[in-house]
Amino acid sequence: MKYVNETHIKFPSKSINEGFARSVVAAFVLELDPTIAELADIKTAVSEAVTNCIVHGYRRKTGTVYIDAYITEDRLVIIRVRDKGVGIENVKEAMKPLFTTAENEERAGLGFAVMQSFMDKVKVKSAVGKGTTVTLEKLIVPLR
Repeated sequence: MKYVNETHIKFPSKSINEGFARSVVAAFVLELDPTIAELADIKTAVSEAVTNCIVHGYRRKTGTVYIDAYITEDRLVIIRVRDKGVGIENVKEAMKPLFTTAENEERAGLGFAVMQSFMDKVKVKSAVGKGTTVTLEKLIVPLR
């Protein structure tokens, strides 16, 4: 798979930076001239992945969120959102709708379900004590 463009950013895991992450990824993807719906889908999925890093990955501590975004020659957008936080003990269980590890907070447990509904593919890799990487993929089909 050949990349025609890529970007890499990192920022502190503070909720104020969630909007920044959405905007940066959206601006990066604009070269493919996505529809408004495609762009909204990507922004929403990135928002959910970044929020997971902040809320679940670092659990009230500040760490670093990393985003690597790629565009392939086939117009596939690949976005990796990563933290070096607590990790997920059981990824399969965590991806079930309504599952949450947030204690004493109102969380719906729908983050992964939302990502899956807006992206073509979602992969999650995690190691306890080492962090989590969420890979989001979406093909941007040119308008005819």
